Amino acid sequence: MTKSELIDLISERFTNLNKKHIEYIVNEMFLQIKKALINNDKVEIRGFGTFNIRETSEKIARNPKSGEQIKIPSKKVPYFKPGKEIKKTLIDL
Repeated sequence: MTKSELIDLISERFTNLNKKHIEYIVNEMFLQIKKALINNDKVEIRGFGTFNIRETSEKIARNPKSGEQIKIPSKKVPYFKPGKEIKKTLIDL
């Protein structure tokens, strides 16, 4: 599902809201999640899941073409852990 599809679905359900207002709300929600993750805050949406940042460790890899060893620095990556309700829903499918 794309963001525009999500906006369309919400606008079909809430006909009293203007589509532009719904788009603004969806964009603002994603922006606030991004800001929280940038600040290393955990975002928990009950019944859905948790977003947080994980840091990968530094590692040594090998270039497959030349065989030379390369040092890959640590980095921060976003991580999503689904909540119990989503897990249960997906298992029941």
